Amino acid sequence: MELRQLRYFVKTAEMLSFSEAARAINVAQSTLSQQIRQLEDELNIQLFERQSHSIRLTEAGSQILPFALKTIHDADSCISKIKDLNGLETGSLNIGVTYSFSPILTETLIQFTKQYPRIKLNIFYRPMSELMEMLLSHAVDFVLAFRPSVRIPDIDSHVLFDNHLAVIVNDHHPLAAKERVSVSDLSRFHMALPSKGLQARNAFDTCLAAYIDRFDVRIELNEVNILLELIKNSNMVTILAEATVYNQPGVKAVPIDLPVNEMEGCVHMLHDSYRKHSAIQFITMLRDSHAVRARQHNWFT
Repeated sequence: MELRQLRYFVKTAEMLSFSEAARAINVAQSTLSQQIRQLEDELNIQLFERQSHSIRLTEAGSQILPFALKTIHDADSCISKIKDLNGLETGSLNIGVTYSFSPILTETLIQFTKQYPRIKLNIFYRPMSELMEMLLSHAVDFVLAFRPSVRIPDIDSHVLFDNHLAVIVNDHHPLAAKERVSVSDLSRFHMALPSKGLQARNAFDTCLAAYIDRFDVRIELNEVNILLELIKNSNMVTILAEATVYNQPGVKAVPIDLPVNEMEGCVHMLHDSYRKHSAIQFITMLRDSHAVRARQHNWFT
């Protein structure tokens, strides 16, 4: 049994297509199929049910998959640890980021790539639920996202900064001059909200569930940049984490007059998993960045 064969098996199980898996790994389909056949012969079991236009895991394949994933992860961790011990500034760092975290990341990305030019950064922007699945499957080294409302087993969440939900309006909006915005204030304007499933929307639905019938929600979007452009060019309001508009010209974050609206910005990592030297360095830079330190001092005070 070879590590390469396990990688081919895992990728095929993920994509349920020999052709797509071969394309993703950048090998010929015939090579991938042959290696999986050899693995099946060595194990004396069938890993996939092959039909004319589709494949699926057999019961044996489903049982073996978690062990294959762990073996690949342990091998990759071993390689990373050896590189770290040798002081090599090479390799890759895979980071999952929610859309709301994007504005505070740029400063650290620039600093890190200057200091570690030989480390390849792979940045994945996804909703939090998808990123947590990627973290659990070792597809990313850590995730930058606000703390989920329910703790996820096997994931440790380390707080970077405290944050709050805020009303986001353009600089000339009637609410922009207020020190705090009440629920009554919000009900006077059309709203454009982040789509359900995004962290800011989850927090909005939790904090303002009792008032939801009073709001006039006209648009829901799962793309924060487009949402902010809409706010800049209209009299609509939205609700986002205040950190989302860091260094964003033309918009202003105004506190919501609610007793509870906290959103903690966190680094999420697998419990008891090996930490790459590059990951530790990146998180240290992020924690010391102006963007995060500004959040630690709280915009609203």
